[in-house]
Amino acid sequence: MRSRKKFKSENPIGTALIESLDQEGRGVAHVDGKAIFIRGALPNETVTYQSTRIKSSYEFAETKSVLKASNLRVTPKCPHFGMCGGCALQHLDFSAQVAAKQRLLENDLHHIGKVKPESLLPPIYGPAWGYRHKARLRVKYVAKKDRVLVGFNEKSTPFVADMNSCAVLPPRISALITPLQEMIVQMSIRDAIPQIELAVGEHAVVLVFRVMETPDAKDEALFKAFADVFDVQVWTQTKGLDTVQPFYPLDGAKLSYSLPEFDLTYPFNPTEFTQVNPHINQVMLRRAMQLLSPQAGEKIADFFCGLGNFTLPIARSGATVLGMEGLEVLVKRARESAALNGLAEQVEFAEADLFDMTPELLQDLGHFDKWLIDPPRDGAMALVSALPNDASFGPERMVYVSCNPATLARDAGILVNEKGYRMVAAGVINMFPHTSHVESIALFER
Repeated sequence: MRSRKKFKSENPIGTALIESLDQEGRGVAHVDGKAIFIRGALPNETVTYQSTRIKSSYEFAETKSVLKASNLRVTPKCPHFGMCGGCALQHLDFSAQVAAKQRLLENDLHHIGKVKPESLLPPIYGPAWGYRHKARLRVKYVAKKDRVLVGFNEKSTPFVADMNSCAVLPPRISALITPLQEMIVQMSIRDAIPQIELAVGEHAVVLVFRVMETPDAKDEALFKAFADVFDVQVWTQTKGLDTVQPFYPLDGAKLSYSLPEFDLTYPFNPTEFTQVNPHINQVMLRRAMQLLSPQAGEKIADFFCGLGNFTLPIARSGATVLGMEGLEVLVKRARESAALNGLAEQVEFAEADLFDMTPELLQDLGHFDKWLIDPPRDGAMALVSALPNDASFGPERMVYVSCNPATLARDAGILVNEKGYRMVAAGVINMFPHTSHVESIALFER
């Protein structure tokens, strides 16, 4: 029997046959009836592993060596893979990543929601590298070495990874990591900058520096020189999100993204939520509109609408749309985008806490022909639960875009098993290649 001591450095080496992948991209094995979740291992591989966390019913572990490799194992492109926590699946063939996410979605629908879609949609995927147009980078000044680290966290630790490039960031942004390190180490506030939030628009790149102390004249000069040399905008944030503001240049181009297929342009601020993968966003919008099939004269609700990413394409069909969102700043931005795109007469936006929806509040909104739901990871349980069980009130068709297959499965179970809907189709959207994140889309009809 293997020792169950919890001293990580003394945990023994075990051998396991990997059965599947879990939601975090770890290999799943069973040893002596106990589940072992092994980072770096792939299905059908035989590996040696060392546990890093031991509990009575499961263990987390790291792969020590691969004794028999999967034919889907590939060489990671990024030299920092395995140390940086930004990616979990670079060692798995790209197409196999998408297939694994599809299986995860199907398993969650079956085991959590007790539902099965009538058909599976073709997966949506796009460029494998350089796709991430929004990110939050950690910053750490290491006094003993008099150097600054800029990057993502190491895997499974709170420490900043020692990296000088990132393959999932656009190449231009990846190339800024070393210059950022070299600039910040020269600053008086080098140990008072915990993070940089980056946002890439079609006509601008913004770096938001979280500054815990006031920059001095030298710091300000360094910021300005960096912005000029690398053609970026430097913004600062001293406290909450309401303190985010441009520092230099003050007259830079505005962040925006467009949806040419729908003749739409969306301005946004760097800390406002937008999809990180603009290519996939366009394909996802096309799929959502095909499934929803909005028609002129229809009344459609877009719940968790954000800044109107789905709302305005729906309105382009001639339908009348109500967009509901819990964050006031996004509601304001959505109204601005509707006016900018000439759709203010067809769209109404309202602020509402959709996690506190009740049957009475839903009835007060009135009847809608169709719904689009795009909730955060917590899902839309209160919203779908507010529908009556007899299907006397509710949309004929519903498109649900999800960033968490577990909560989609839970809500699908409510819609199908309690509310009188069919799950017509479902499929995955590979919004975050090389990570374990699963985005998906589903169609329900009454």
